Amino acid sequence: MTIASAQTKATPKTKNKTMIPRGRVYVTATFNNTLVSITDEKGNTICWGSSGASGFKGARKATPFAGTTAVDAVVRKAQARGLNEVEVYIKGPGAGRDAALRAIRAAGLSISQIADVTPIPHNGCRPKKKRRV
Repeated sequence: MTIASAQTKATPKTKNKTMIPRGRVYVTATFNNTLVSITDEKGNTICWGSSGASGFKGARKATPFAGTTAVDAVVRKAQARGLNEVEVYIKGPGAGRDAALRAIRAAGLSISQIADVTPIPHNGCRPKKKRRV
């Protein structure tokens, strides 16, 4: 191996992390987990996380505290990229819904819009039979 080829291999490629001032926060709160992803205005994902990725396991993933922790971790990553104004889209019936909103406000992001995008059928498919406990 020559000296010239060793020098070319030694320079690693670095990604350009552009600053993103506005974005969107998508929160999916299921009965088992809370998923959070932050995108730019075009829809390209900046960062994401979940209650499970924050270290919670089993039934504790579905708690509001786990949702708050997940949102907090993801928002910190996004703020490092320059994010300060967001639109929030919440989906699902889980316990992490309200906790996620509180965590976004507490992190210092200004919220320009809040939308509930939970899919509700307009008399579409027949629902599952009622659960009997």
